[in-house]
Amino acid sequence: MEEERLQKFLSRAGIASRRKAEELILNGEISVNGKVIKELGSKIIPDIDKVFYKGKEVRVKDDFVYILLNKPIGYVTTARDQFNRDTVLDLVKVKEKIVPCRKT
Repeated sequence: MEEERLQKFLSRAGIASRRKAEELILNGEISVNGKVIKELGSKIIPDIDKVFYKGKEVRVKDDFVYILLNKPIGYVTTARDQFNRDTVLDLVKVKEKIVPCRKT
């Protein structure tokens, strides 16, 4: 079983970005096996350790949906835009959480 950084696990589970997950950890909002974690760099074993956020167990979904989109001009590839521009999420309406990415 392979260890994983707690903030990476939280990001993969869709709780927050890695940076936001670091804030949650530092604020004492995450517990692992009943113990509040406040130290960055903490590692877990995802298949063994029980991670909780707001009293609910955090799990990583394994059934992802991939959507290939030819982005029109005028849209940006991001979930939220600080300049209030149209994003690719405005084009795709599904109930699943969408994480935009782009070909580099």
